[in-house]
Amino acid sequence: MTIIAQVLTSFVASAAFGLLFNAPKSSLIKGGFVGMCGWMIYYGMEASGIDAVIATVTASFVIAVISQVFAKVYRTPVIIFSVAGIIPLVPGGLAYDAMRNFVQNDYNSAINLAARAFMISGIHCSRFSIFGSDQSNHSAFHTRKGPEIGLHPFAM
Repeated sequence: MTIIAQVLTSFVASAAFGLLFNAPKSSLIKGGFVGMCGWMIYYGMEASGIDAVIATVTASFVIAVISQVFAKVYRTPVIIFSVAGIIPLVPGGLAYDAMRNFVQNDYNSAINLAARAFMISGIHCSRFSIFGSDQSNHSAFHTRKGPEIGLHPFAM
């Protein structure tokens, strides 16, 4: 029962953030699927005793691969799928716990939690720079047929 709840909530959260970020309506289900896959990998690895940082790296890699494949297949920018897919992995609860421990003067726990949140956030940043979120594959699909309408960008 817990796995069904995890699947549903991660799918809905990813699709809802796609809607919030004005993703095309045709890509909301696909973005939800990417987030659900990433979260299930993370959840499965963490449930089996693997460290959260390693689970995040693995899930981020899978999200990047699925996002690239979906971008090629559906001729959509990679960022549409990767942003929606990464949402379930954002360490918001961990950062909240760190700040709560700072307020309660439990500095040892707070620093430990803040360091983990920082590492996980750094993984997300490095994933975008290593695996890419550019739109180079998107522009390859949209070649112009015929003359361009309008002024040249450098014409004044």
